[in-house]
Amino acid sequence: MPQFRYTAIDMAGKRSSGTIEAASVLAVADHLHGRHHLLLRADEVGKGGWIAEFLHADLRFSRGLPKSAIAQFTRELAVMLEAGQDIDRALRFLAETSSSGTERRIFESLRDQVRGGKSFAASLAEHPAVFSRLYVSLVRAGEAGGQLAPGLSHLADLLERETKLTASVQSALIYPALLVVAAVGTICLLLTYVLPQFTPIFAQAGAKLPVQTRILIAAGDLVRNDGLWILMGFLVLGLVAYRALQTPQLRLSAERLVLRLPIVGLLIRRIQAARLTRTLGTLLCNGVNLVTALGIGQDVLGNLTAAAIVDGAVSKVRAGGRLAPALAEGHFFPVQTVQLLQLGEETGRLGEMALRVADIHDEQVYQMVQRLVSLLVPVITIIMGIVVAGIVGSLLVAMLSLNDLAA
Repeated sequence: MPQFRYTAIDMAGKRSSGTIEAASVLAVADHLHGRHHLLLRADEVGKGGWIAEFLHADLRFSRGLPKSAIAQFTRELAVMLEAGQDIDRALRFLAETSSSGTERRIFESLRDQVRGGKSFAASLAEHPAVFSRLYVSLVRAGEAGGQLAPGLSHLADLLERETKLTASVQSALIYPALLVVAAVGTICLLLTYVLPQFTPIFAQAGAKLPVQTRILIAAGDLVRNDGLWILMGFLVLGLVAYRALQTPQLRLSAERLVLRLPIVGLLIRRIQAARLTRTLGTLLCNGVNLVTALGIGQDVLGNLTAAAIVDGAVSKVRAGGRLAPALAEGHFFPVQTVQLLQLGEETGRLGEMALRVADIHDEQVYQMVQRLVSLLVPVITIIMGIVVAGIVGSLLVAMLSLNDLAA
């Protein structure tokens, strides 16, 4: 029987890890669920050696559903439950009307498990690659309070807001990305097609070319003859770097380096603050206690430094301390975040205040991205112009040197 290395969390928000023998990942989740633990991750130990593990970690695509699809599923389910439909009929309708085979299989699996006697939250927990801990916790809180439909409606609002923000940022980055592709394509075309047209002329003249022209000719030959190998080399280096950054020590060092950058560092801090406060506010407003909410909020953070600060805050809050001072000690989250959370604690409206903080940071992130994109476009254009002008200038200098030789 295979052995799995797992990471789980209990009802108090405390993490645990270890190894267990089980037939599958689903069996691991069932075993931990019986111990009142929620499975976060399970990996088979030693499967296929380190090469297979490397490929599996680096080349595997997402096994879940797009966030937009999950938001649509949540919204439709909430609407049907609010209209008086039972969960079984609602899940059957969603499975039958789904246009995706993956969605249909997941929805049918949820319906089968609910019909088998499991709660809806427990059924969702069986699909950790699709439904996050935040999702499962909100559904569990809604079921416990008899408010599943309103809870799903709030959850749909959260997912739709995140999807909208992500789509807005991606749309803003499309033009700079196309501009970079066009710039690289233009430079490669000049080096591999235009420049070689002049090489025979230079060779017949027998003149000694300027240094910059010789460098360009050598670069064009390299791209034309070994361009594919160079591209493959960059891809391999990218995969190796990605794999290396999975190591906590290297990833932490890289994150600290990025955080020191003037604009990018502030942008990352605000993104992490928005994620944390959005999660906290949504969970607290749905009846989840603060310790559990912080444990879940820690998982949605993509930054190890921020996660470590939240982990320390969990311990201090569990011991009776305040949240805002605990977050302030790490000097990571913006001062505005800490002050508003402190105000929420003092007024007894921490959940509502956390959601307001998240709205503020979301708007700040969107504005910063728009400004960066507005600055990035002319910078790319200027760099492209300088490079193209350099190539053309080198050709002109070489042609002029031929004229001087003929004279």
